[in-house]
Amino acid sequence: MSLGSNATPFFGASYTLIATTALLADGFSVGSFVLIVFVTAAGASLGKLVIYAGGKGFRGKLGQNKTVMVLGRMLERKTGLAVVFVTALIPGLPLDDYVYLGAGASSSRLTGMFIITFFAKVLKSFLEIGVEYAGLGRLYTATGLTGLSRLETSILLSAVFLIVGIAFYKIDLEKVVSRLRHRYSAEKPTVE
Repeated sequence: MSLGSNATPFFGASYTLIATTALLADGFSVGSFVLIVFVTAAGASLGKLVIYAGGKGFRGKLGQNKTVMVLGRMLERKTGLAVVFVTALIPGLPLDDYVYLGAGASSSRLTGMFIITFFAKVLKSFLEIGVEYAGLGRLYTATGLTGLSRLETSILLSAVFLIVGIAFYKIDLEKVVSRLRHRYSAEKPTVE
């Protein structure tokens, strides 16, 4: 399930919630917890390869996008790997989808990104599944917290993330970064 939900950009149910549900149904043991953490992390990481390949496939359309060009330049630096780690770790938002799609379109190096993503997904799965099992997972009923089913919530969030993804690539990220740098340098006090 984690492979499928991570192989579709901006779509998919929360794989940690599904894994937590399975853990609740089967009963907790340290062995099953560790197994679920590593299996979900591996699936989530492998799913990003599909998104990267999709970005490569759309390189002609996305390659000249200024956001993709900025992402490509950023991923050439070590700070880019920190961005990969953080975006892969953040729960609930498919920010790493945006990074992998842009990385594929800019033909960024994949090996380091994949390794960093796997470690981030292990940490994310460990923390999220642990927290969900300890309390949050028990709060979810068949109808969910919002009155929507898990499937309806997943579809709704997928639509929202798709719209956000399209908007993200429509933004001229180079201008935004330039303005922020200019504003920061203008506000920076000079030391005499």
